[in-house]
Amino acid sequence: MNPQFKKGVLELCVLSLLKQGDKYGYELTEAISQQMSIAAGTLYLVLKRLNDEGYFTSYLVESESGPARKYYRLTEIGSNHHEALKKDWYAFIEQVDHLIKENPND
Repeated sequence: MNPQFKKGVLELCVLSLLKQGDKYGYELTEAISQQMSIAAGTLYLVLKRLNDEGYFTSYLVESESGPARKYYRLTEIGSNHHEALKKDWYAFIEQVDHLIKENPND
């Protein structure tokens, strides 16, 4: 998959997964990696930026099998941002789909 496609949609993917419930970084990486190839470092940069922008909060949970895990929880601001991005995404793919169809009148 084209890296530029992934870069543009990664924020929406993260917010969509957090909309389903709290998750920790590795869990987010694994969920996204099942659908597309991403580097963990890339995801953590997105997480830091989204956290700094107030779209979610984070908290630590002790783990029985290693260090504590940092979980992320969507805030109301993050939920609203997710809905706006999702709306933009569907409008965007509809426009692109129309442009790339071989017969745009279909």
